[in-house]
Amino acid sequence: MTKADQPVERGPFSNLSRRATLSAGLAAGALLLPGRRTQAQAQAQAQKPAEIKVGIATFLSGPSSVFGVPGRQAAEMLFDDLNAAGGIGGVKLRPIFVDEGPGVDHFVGEYRRLVQSENVHLLFAAISSASCLACAPLADEMKRPTLLWDCGTQRVFEDGRYDYAYRTQGNATPEILSALLYLLKSKPDFRSLAVVNQDYAWGRDSWDIFRTGMQTLKPGVRVSAELFPRFGATDFSSEITRLLALRPDVIFSTSWGGDLDTFIRQAADRKLFERSTFVMPLAESSLERVSKALPAGHIIGARGDHWFLHPSPANPALLKDFTESYQKRFNAYPIYSTHHMAQAVFAMKAGYEKALAAKGGQWPNDAELAAAFRGLSFPSLTSSVTIRPDGQGLENQLIGTTLHTDRYAFPVMTDMITFPAEMVTTPVGQKSVDWLKTLTPEILGRIPAPAAFR
Repeated sequence: MTKADQPVERGPFSNLSRRATLSAGLAAGALLLPGRRTQAQAQAQAQKPAEIKVGIATFLSGPSSVFGVPGRQAAEMLFDDLNAAGGIGGVKLRPIFVDEGPGVDHFVGEYRRLVQSENVHLLFAAISSASCLACAPLADEMKRPTLLWDCGTQRVFEDGRYDYAYRTQGNATPEILSALLYLLKSKPDFRSLAVVNQDYAWGRDSWDIFRTGMQTLKPGVRVSAELFPRFGATDFSSEITRLLALRPDVIFSTSWGGDLDTFIRQAADRKLFERSTFVMPLAESSLERVSKALPAGHIIGARGDHWFLHPSPANPALLKDFTESYQKRFNAYPIYSTHHMAQAVFAMKAGYEKALAAKGGQWPNDAELAAAFRGLSFPSLTSSVTIRPDGQGLENQLIGTTLHTDRYAFPVMTDMITFPAEMVTTPVGQKSVDWLKTLTPEILGRIPAPAAFR
Protein backbone atom coordinates (compact mmCIF):
# COMPACT_ATOMS: atom_id res chain seq x y z
CA MET A 1 0.00 0.00 0.00
CA THR A 2 1.39 3.41 -0.96
CA LYS A 3 1.14 6.48 1.20
CA ALA A 4 -1.56 7.83 -1.11
CA ASP A 5 -3.71 4.79 -0.36
CA GLN A 6 -3.45 4.97 3.45
CA PRO A 7 -6.52 6.02 5.45
CA VAL A 8 -6.93 9.76 5.95
CA GLU A 9 -8.30 9.55 9.49
CA ARG A 10 -9.17 6.73 11.84
CA GLY A 11 -12.86 6.59 12.71
CA PRO A 12 -16.30 5.94 11.20
CA PHE A 13 -15.75 8.54 8.47
CA SER A 14 -12.25 7.38 7.55
CA ASN A 15 -13.00 4.75 4.93
CA LEU A 16 -11.77 6.93 2.05
CA SER A 17 -8.13 6.62 1.08
CA ARG A 18 -6.01 9.72 0.58
CA ARG A 19 -6.03 9.06 -3.16
CA ALA A 20 -9.81 8.65 -3.22
CA THR A 21 -10.27 11.77 -1.11
CA LEU A 22 -8.03 13.81 -3.41
CA SER A 23 -9.88 12.50 -6.45
CA ALA A 24 -13.23 13.34 -4.93
CA GLY A 25 -12.00 16.78 -3.94
CA LEU A 26 -10.69 17.49 -7.43
CA ALA A 27 -13.92 16.32 -9.02
CA ALA A 28 -15.93 18.61 -6.76
CA GLY A 29 -13.52 21.48 -7.31
CA ALA A 30 -13.89 21.20 -11.08
CA LEU A 31 -17.48 22.34 -10.70
CA LEU A 32 -16.30 25.59 -9.16
CA LEU A 33 -13.64 26.67 -11.63
CA PRO A 34 -13.81 30.41 -12.53
CA GLY A 35 -16.02 31.07 -15.52
CA ARG A 36 -17.85 27.74 -15.31
CA ARG A 37 -20.41 28.50 -12.59
CA THR A 38 -23.95 29.48 -13.49
CA GLN A 39 -25.62 32.37 -11.68
CA ALA A 40 -27.74 29.92 -9.68
CA GLN A 41 -24.62 28.02 -8.59
CA ALA A 42 -22.99 31.26 -7.50
CA GLN A 43 -26.04 32.21 -5.45
CA ALA A 44 -26.11 28.75 -3.88
CA GLN A 45 -22.43 29.01 -3.05
CA ALA A 46 -23.04 32.37 -1.36
CA GLN A 47 -25.69 30.73 0.81
CA LYS A 48 -23.37 27.95 1.88
CA PRO A 49 -22.89 28.33 5.65
CA ALA A 50 -19.53 28.94 7.26
CA GLU A 51 -20.37 26.04 9.59
CA ILE A 52 -23.24 23.64 10.16
CA LYS A 53 -24.62 24.25 13.64
CA VAL A 54 -26.41 21.29 15.22
CA GLY A 55 -28.45 21.66 18.40
CA ILE A 56 -28.38 18.49 20.50
CA ALA A 57 -30.68 17.85 23.46
CA THR A 58 -29.67 15.19 25.96
CA PHE A 59 -29.70 14.64 29.72
CA LEU A 60 -26.60 16.33 31.15
CA SER A 61 -27.80 16.46 34.76
CA GLY A 62 -29.80 14.30 37.15
CA PRO A 63 -29.97 10.50 37.34
CA SER A 64 -30.64 10.20 33.59
CA SER A 65 -27.28 11.77 32.81
CA VAL A 66 -25.70 8.30 33.13
CA PHE A 67 -27.41 7.70 29.81
CA GLY A 68 -27.39 11.21 28.34
CA VAL A 69 -23.72 12.06 28.88
CA PRO A 70 -22.50 9.04 26.88
CA GLY A 71 -24.73 10.28 24.07
CA ARG A 72 -23.02 13.66 24.20
CA GLN A 73 -19.61 11.99 24.28
CA ALA A 74 -20.44 9.95 21.18
CA ALA A 75 -21.54 13.10 19.39
CA GLU A 76 -18.29 14.89 20.31
CA MET A 77 -16.20 11.99 19.03
CA LEU A 78 -18.15 11.56 15.79
CA PHE A 79 -18.25 15.28 15.03
CA ASP A 80 -14.47 15.38 15.51
CA ASP A 81 -14.12 12.45 13.09
CA LEU A 82 -16.45 14.04 10.58
CA ASN A 83 -14.69 17.39 10.72
CA ALA A 84 -11.29 15.72 10.38
CA ALA A 85 -12.59 14.08 7.18
CA GLY A 86 -13.64 17.46 5.75
CA GLY A 87 -17.11 17.95 7.19
CA ILE A 88 -20.19 17.75 4.98
CA GLY A 89 -19.98 19.28 1.54
CA GLY A 90 -16.75 20.92 2.65
CA VAL A 91 -18.42 22.56 5.67
CA LYS A 92 -17.32 21.80 9.24
CA LEU A 93 -19.88 21.12 11.96
CA ARG A 94 -20.37 22.52 15.45
CA PRO A 95 -22.56 20.79 18.04
CA ILE A 96 -24.40 22.92 20.60
CA PHE A 97 -25.59 20.86 23.58
CA VAL A 98 -28.56 21.63 25.82
CA ASP A 99 -29.70 19.84 28.97
CA GLU A 100 -33.03 18.02 29.10
CA GLY A 101 -32.65 17.56 32.84
CA PRO A 102 -34.78 20.53 34.01
CA GLY A 103 -37.90 19.20 32.26
CA VAL A 104 -40.11 19.58 29.20
CA ASP A 105 -40.90 23.28 29.60
CA HIS A 106 -37.19 24.06 29.83
CA PHE A 107 -36.52 21.87 26.81
CA VAL A 108 -39.15 23.65 24.71
CA GLY A 109 -37.59 27.01 25.62
CA GLU A 110 -34.15 25.70 24.68
CA TYR A 111 -35.46 24.36 21.37
CA ARG A 112 -36.84 27.79 20.47
CA ARG A 113 -33.62 29.47 21.55
CA LEU A 114 -31.50 27.16 19.43
CA VAL A 115 -33.56 28.02 16.36
CA GLN A 116 -34.18 31.71 16.95
CA SER A 117 -30.96 32.83 18.64
CA GLU A 118 -28.34 30.24 17.69
CA ASN A 119 -29.82 29.74 14.20
CA VAL A 120 -28.97 26.04 14.20
CA HIS A 121 -29.37 24.26 10.88
CA LEU A 122 -30.52 20.97 12.40
CA LEU A 123 -31.58 19.57 15.78
CA PHE A 124 -31.14 16.21 17.46
CA ALA A 125 -33.89 15.87 20.08
CA ALA A 126 -34.46 14.17 22.44
CA ILE A 127 -34.20 11.38 25.04
CA SER A 128 -37.44 11.91 26.93
CA SER A 129 -40.60 10.75 25.18
CA ALA A 130 -42.39 13.77 26.61
CA SER A 131 -39.79 16.03 25.01
CA CYS A 132 -40.24 14.36 21.63
CA LEU A 133 -44.00 14.68 21.79
CA ALA A 134 -43.45 18.40 22.38
CA CYS A 135 -40.74 19.01 19.80
CA ALA A 136 -42.19 17.24 16.75
CA PRO A 137 -44.92 19.90 16.31
CA LEU A 138 -42.29 22.56 17.05
CA ALA A 139 -40.15 21.29 14.20
CA ASP A 140 -42.97 21.94 11.74
CA GLU A 141 -43.93 25.24 13.37
CA MET A 142 -40.37 26.56 13.17
CA LYS A 143 -39.57 24.70 9.93
CA ARG A 144 -36.27 23.35 11.17
CA PRO A 145 -35.18 19.77 10.38
CA THR A 146 -35.22 17.70 13.57
CA LEU A 147 -33.99 14.15 14.12
CA LEU A 148 -35.59 12.33 17.06
CA TRP A 149 -32.41 10.59 18.08
CA ASP A 150 -33.44 8.50 21.09
CA CYS A 151 -36.99 8.85 22.46
CA GLY A 152 -39.17 5.76 22.31
CA THR A 153 -42.84 6.71 22.32
CA GLN A 154 -44.64 5.33 19.29
CA ARG A 155 -47.28 8.06 19.53
CA VAL A 156 -45.18 10.70 17.75
CA PHE A 157 -45.81 9.37 14.24
CA GLU A 158 -48.92 7.34 14.98
CA ASP A 159 -50.81 10.39 16.24
CA GLY A 160 -49.36 13.02 13.89
CA ARG A 161 -47.63 13.64 10.58
CA TYR A 162 -44.70 16.02 10.26
CA ASP A 163 -42.58 17.39 7.43
CA TYR A 164 -39.56 18.40 9.53
CA ALA A 165 -39.35 15.68 12.22
CA TYR A 166 -37.91 12.19 11.63
CA ARG A 167 -36.87 9.37 13.95
CA THR A 168 -33.51 7.73 13.26
CA GLN A 169 -34.16 4.59 15.29
CA GLY A 170 -37.04 2.27 16.20
CA ASN A 171 -39.81 3.08 18.65
CA ALA A 172 -41.35 1.44 21.69
CA THR A 173 -43.39 -1.15 19.80
CA PRO A 174 -40.53 -3.17 18.23
CA GLU A 175 -38.43 -2.69 21.35
CA ILE A 176 -41.14 -4.08 23.65
CA LEU A 177 -42.66 -6.65 21.29
CA SER A 178 -39.24 -8.22 20.68
CA ALA A 179 -38.75 -8.70 24.42
CA LEU A 180 -42.20 -10.23 24.75
CA LEU A 181 -41.59 -12.63 21.85
CA TYR A 182 -38.24 -13.63 23.35
CA LEU A 183 -39.96 -14.34 26.68
CA LEU A 184 -42.71 -16.39 25.02
CA LYS A 185 -40.12 -18.41 23.12
CA SER A 186 -37.67 -19.00 25.98
CA LYS A 187 -40.06 -19.27 28.95
CA PRO A 188 -43.47 -20.15 27.52
CA ASP A 189 -44.95 -21.57 30.73
CA PHE A 190 -45.00 -18.42 32.87
CA ARG A 191 -48.38 -17.78 34.48
CA SER A 192 -48.03 -14.52 36.40
CA LEU A 193 -46.35 -11.18 35.76
CA ALA A 194 -45.80 -7.84 37.48
CA VAL A 195 -44.66 -4.52 36.04
CA VAL A 196 -42.42 -1.86 37.61
CA ASN A 197 -42.18 1.15 35.29
CA GLN A 198 -41.39 4.84 35.66
CA ASP A 199 -44.54 6.92 35.97
CA TYR A 200 -44.50 9.01 32.81
CA ALA A 201 -45.29 8.65 29.09
CA TRP A 202 -42.65 6.01 28.33
CA GLY A 203 -43.43 3.82 31.33
CA ARG A 204 -47.17 3.86 30.72
CA ASP A 205 -46.98 3.44 26.95
CA SER A 206 -44.47 0.59 27.05
CA TRP A 207 -46.59 -1.31 29.57
CA ASP A 208 -49.66 -0.82 27.36
CA ILE A 209 -47.74 -2.32 24.43
CA PHE A 210 -46.44 -5.30 26.42
CA ARG A 211 -49.80 -6.03 28.06
CA THR A 212 -51.70 -5.84 24.77
CA GLY A 213 -49.25 -8.18 23.04
CA MET A 214 -49.28 -10.59 25.97
CA GLN A 215 -53.08 -10.70 26.12
CA THR A 216 -53.14 -11.41 22.38
CA LEU A 217 -50.46 -14.11 22.24
CA LYS A 218 -50.79 -15.62 25.74
CA PRO A 219 -54.19 -14.80 27.20
CA GLY A 220 -54.81 -15.75 30.79
CA VAL A 221 -51.56 -14.53 32.34
CA ARG A 222 -52.29 -13.10 35.78
CA VAL A 223 -51.03 -9.54 36.26
CA SER A 224 -50.00 -9.62 39.92
CA ALA A 225 -49.14 -5.93 40.28
CA GLU A 226 -48.84 -2.73 38.25
CA LEU A 227 -46.30 -0.50 40.01
CA PHE A 228 -45.36 2.96 38.72
CA PRO A 229 -42.80 4.69 40.96
CA ARG A 230 -42.13 8.32 40.15
CA PHE A 231 -39.52 9.20 37.55
CA GLY A 232 -36.22 9.80 39.37
CA ALA A 233 -37.10 7.66 42.39
CA THR A 234 -34.21 6.55 44.61
CA ASP A 235 -35.99 4.12 46.96
CA PHE A 236 -37.81 1.05 45.65
CA SER A 237 -38.16 -0.72 48.99
CA SER A 238 -41.97 -0.72 48.98
CA GLU A 239 -42.15 -2.07 45.43
CA ILE A 240 -39.57 -4.78 46.17
CA THR A 241 -41.36 -5.80 49.37
CA ARG A 242 -44.61 -6.23 47.49
CA LEU A 243 -42.96 -8.21 44.69
CA LEU A 244 -41.26 -10.52 47.18
CA ALA A 245 -44.63 -11.26 48.71
CA LEU A 246 -46.43 -11.77 45.38
CA ARG A 247 -43.67 -13.90 43.79
CA PRO A 248 -44.70 -13.34 40.14
CA ASP A 249 -43.06 -15.65 37.60
CA VAL A 250 -41.92 -12.63 35.55
CA ILE A 251 -41.16 -9.01 36.43
CA PHE A 252 -41.26 -6.61 33.48
CA SER A 253 -39.56 -3.21 33.63
CA THR A 254 -38.73 -0.64 30.97
CA SER A 255 -37.11 1.71 33.47
CA TRP A 256 -33.75 3.13 32.41
CA GLY A 257 -30.86 5.33 33.50
CA GLY A 258 -30.19 5.97 37.17
CA ASP A 259 -33.65 4.70 38.13
CA LEU A 260 -32.95 1.27 36.67
CA ASP A 261 -29.45 1.12 38.16
CA THR A 262 -30.86 1.78 41.62
CA PHE A 263 -33.72 -0.69 41.21
CA ILE A 264 -31.34 -3.46 40.10
CA ARG A 265 -28.98 -2.93 43.04
CA GLN A 266 -31.78 -2.81 45.62
CA ALA A 267 -33.54 -5.84 44.09
CA ALA A 268 -30.26 -7.78 44.13
CA ASP A 269 -29.65 -6.92 47.79
CA ARG A 270 -32.99 -8.44 48.69
CA LYS A 271 -32.66 -11.54 46.46
CA LEU A 272 -35.57 -10.60 44.21
CA PHE A 273 -33.71 -11.85 41.14
CA GLU A 274 -33.74 -15.32 42.70
CA ARG A 275 -37.55 -15.33 42.92
CA SER A 276 -38.61 -14.09 39.45
CA THR A 277 -37.34 -13.83 35.88
CA PHE A 278 -36.79 -10.20 34.93
CA VAL A 279 -37.50 -8.81 31.45
CA MET A 280 -35.75 -5.44 31.03
CA PRO A 281 -35.69 -4.22 27.42
CA LEU A 282 -33.44 -1.23 28.27
CA ALA A 283 -30.95 -2.89 30.62
CA GLU A 284 -28.02 -3.04 28.17
CA SER A 285 -27.22 0.57 29.07
CA SER A 286 -26.86 -0.33 32.77
CA LEU A 287 -24.66 -3.44 32.57
CA GLU A 288 -21.26 -1.86 33.14
CA ARG A 289 -22.56 0.38 35.93
CA VAL A 290 -24.40 -2.29 37.94
CA SER A 291 -21.68 -4.87 37.34
CA LYS A 292 -22.53 -8.33 38.63
CA ALA A 293 -25.34 -7.12 40.86
CA LEU A 294 -27.44 -8.24 37.89
CA PRO A 295 -27.35 -12.07 37.94
CA ALA A 296 -27.24 -14.41 34.97
CA GLY A 297 -30.42 -15.76 33.42
CA HIS A 298 -32.49 -12.62 32.93
CA ILE A 299 -33.82 -11.16 29.67
CA ILE A 300 -32.47 -7.81 28.52
CA GLY A 301 -32.57 -5.65 25.42
CA ALA A 302 -30.66 -2.81 23.82
CA ARG A 303 -33.38 -0.66 22.19
CA GLY A 304 -32.33 -1.72 18.72
CA ASP A 305 -29.58 -4.13 17.74
CA HIS A 306 -27.03 -2.13 19.73
CA TRP A 307 -24.31 -4.12 21.46
CA PHE A 308 -20.56 -3.76 21.28
CA LEU A 309 -20.40 -7.58 21.21
CA HIS A 310 -23.04 -7.94 18.51
CA PRO A 311 -22.90 -11.52 17.16
CA SER A 312 -23.17 -10.58 13.46
CA PRO A 313 -22.65 -6.88 12.68
CA ALA A 314 -23.01 -5.85 9.04
CA ASN A 315 -19.67 -4.04 9.18
CA PRO A 316 -17.50 -5.58 11.92
CA ALA A 317 -14.66 -3.11 11.30
CA LEU A 318 -16.97 -0.13 11.81
CA LEU A 319 -18.33 -1.47 15.10
CA LYS A 320 -14.85 -2.44 16.31
CA ASP A 321 -13.37 0.95 15.43
CA PHE A 322 -16.17 2.85 17.16
CA THR A 323 -16.00 0.65 20.27
CA GLU A 324 -12.22 0.93 20.60
CA SER A 325 -12.19 4.68 19.90
CA TYR A 326 -14.96 5.34 22.43
CA GLN A 327 -13.42 3.14 25.10
CA LYS A 328 -10.00 4.72 24.66
CA ARG A 329 -11.36 8.26 24.81
CA PHE A 330 -13.92 7.86 27.61
CA ASN A 331 -12.73 4.77 29.53
CA ALA A 332 -16.06 2.96 29.18
CA TYR A 333 -17.79 0.67 26.73
CA PRO A 334 -20.35 2.32 24.43
CA ILE A 335 -24.00 1.77 25.37
CA TYR A 336 -27.10 2.04 23.22
CA SER A 337 -27.43 5.82 23.64
CA THR A 338 -24.07 6.14 21.89
CA HIS A 339 -25.37 3.95 19.06
CA HIS A 340 -28.49 6.08 18.77
CA MET A 341 -26.36 9.21 18.60
CA ALA A 342 -24.20 7.61 15.93
CA GLN A 343 -27.33 6.87 13.90
CA ALA A 344 -28.39 10.50 14.08
CA VAL A 345 -24.94 11.60 12.91
CA PHE A 346 -24.89 9.05 10.08
CA ALA A 347 -28.42 10.07 9.05
CA MET A 348 -27.47 13.75 9.09
CA LYS A 349 -24.50 13.08 6.83
CA ALA A 350 -26.54 10.89 4.45
CA GLY A 351 -29.40 13.40 4.41
CA TYR A 352 -27.16 16.32 3.51
CA GLU A 353 -25.43 14.28 0.82
CA LYS A 354 -28.79 13.24 -0.67
CA ALA A 355 -30.05 16.83 -0.66
CA LEU A 356 -26.81 18.15 -2.19
CA ALA A 357 -26.91 15.52 -4.92
CA ALA A 358 -30.53 16.36 -5.72
CA LYS A 359 -29.51 20.00 -6.30
CA GLY A 360 -26.42 19.22 -8.32
CA GLY A 361 -24.09 20.31 -5.52
CA GLN A 362 -25.99 23.44 -4.53
CA TRP A 363 -26.67 23.93 -0.84
CA PRO A 364 -30.16 22.80 0.26
CA ASN A 365 -32.60 25.01 2.14
CA ASP A 366 -34.37 23.79 5.28
CA ALA A 367 -37.34 22.28 3.42
CA GLU A 368 -35.09 20.47 0.93
CA LEU A 369 -32.90 19.06 3.70
CA ALA A 370 -35.94 17.92 5.68
CA ALA A 371 -37.45 16.22 2.62
CA ALA A 372 -34.20 14.29 2.06
CA PHE A 373 -34.73 12.30 5.27
CA ARG A 374 -38.01 10.76 4.10
CA GLY A 375 -37.21 7.30 2.74
CA LEU A 376 -33.52 7.67 3.61
CA SER A 377 -31.41 4.59 4.30
CA PHE A 378 -28.14 4.90 6.18
CA PRO A 379 -25.74 2.65 8.11
CA SER A 380 -25.86 2.02 11.82
CA LEU A 381 -22.94 0.65 13.81
CA THR A 382 -24.39 -2.86 13.53
CA SER A 383 -26.71 -2.94 10.51
CA SER A 384 -28.71 -0.19 8.75
CA VAL A 385 -31.76 1.99 9.28
CA THR A 386 -34.42 3.16 6.85
CA ILE A 387 -36.77 6.06 7.56
CA ARG A 388 -40.28 5.18 6.40
CA PRO A 389 -42.66 7.57 4.59
CA ASP A 390 -44.30 8.40 7.93
CA GLY A 391 -40.97 9.54 9.42
CA GLN A 392 -40.42 6.46 11.60
CA GLY A 393 -37.09 4.65 11.50
CA LEU A 394 -36.92 0.91 10.94
CA GLU A 395 -34.20 -0.93 12.84
CA ASN A 396 -33.61 -4.49 13.99
CA GLN A 397 -33.93 -5.46 17.66
CA LEU A 398 -31.46 -7.50 19.70
CA ILE A 399 -32.64 -9.35 22.82
CA GLY A 400 -30.56 -11.74 24.93
CA THR A 401 -30.10 -13.41 28.30
CA THR A 402 -27.56 -12.23 30.86
CA LEU A 403 -24.42 -14.30 31.33
CA HIS A 404 -21.42 -13.92 33.64
CA THR A 405 -17.98 -14.46 32.16
CA ASP A 406 -14.44 -13.93 33.36
CA ARG A 407 -13.76 -11.84 30.28
CA TYR A 408 -15.80 -8.88 31.54
CA ALA A 409 -16.50 -7.42 34.97
CA PHE A 410 -20.20 -7.09 34.12
CA PRO A 411 -22.87 -9.33 32.57
CA VAL A 412 -22.91 -9.90 28.83
CA MET A 413 -25.65 -11.26 26.59
CA THR A 414 -25.95 -14.80 25.30
CA ASP A 415 -28.67 -16.65 23.37
CA MET A 416 -29.03 -13.42 21.42
CA ILE A 417 -31.88 -13.09 18.91
CA THR A 418 -31.91 -10.35 16.29
CA PHE A 419 -35.51 -9.60 15.33
CA PRO A 420 -35.95 -8.14 11.81
CA ALA A 421 -37.38 -4.63 11.92
CA GLU A 422 -40.33 -5.35 9.61
CA MET A 423 -41.38 -8.33 11.74
CA VAL A 424 -41.89 -6.34 14.93
CA THR A 425 -42.77 -2.80 13.76
CA THR A 426 -46.33 -1.51 13.38
CA PRO A 427 -47.13 -0.95 9.68
CA VAL A 428 -47.48 2.59 8.35
CA GLY A 429 -50.90 4.08 9.06
CA GLN A 430 -51.81 1.74 11.91
CA LYS A 431 -51.87 2.25 15.68
CA SER A 432 -49.65 -0.08 17.68
CA VAL A 433 -52.31 -1.22 20.14
CA ASP A 434 -54.68 -2.09 17.28
CA TRP A 435 -51.98 -3.90 15.28
CA LEU A 436 -50.80 -5.92 18.28
CA LYS A 437 -54.31 -7.32 18.66
CA THR A 438 -54.05 -8.86 15.18
CA LEU A 439 -50.94 -10.93 15.97
CA THR A 440 -51.20 -14.73 16.01
CA PRO A 441 -48.98 -17.44 17.53
CA GLU A 442 -47.63 -18.02 14.01
CA ILE A 443 -45.22 -15.14 14.64
CA LEU A 444 -43.37 -17.28 17.20
CA GLY A 445 -42.43 -19.71 14.44
CA ARG A 446 -40.67 -16.91 12.55
CA ILE A 447 -38.31 -15.96 15.36
CA PRO A 448 -34.68 -16.32 14.20
CA ALA A 449 -32.31 -18.77 15.86
CA PRO A 450 -30.38 -17.49 18.89
CA ALA A 451 -26.62 -16.84 18.86
CA ALA A 452 -24.48 -17.77 21.85
CA PHE A 453 -21.89 -15.48 23.38
CA ARG A 454 -18.47 -16.16 21.90
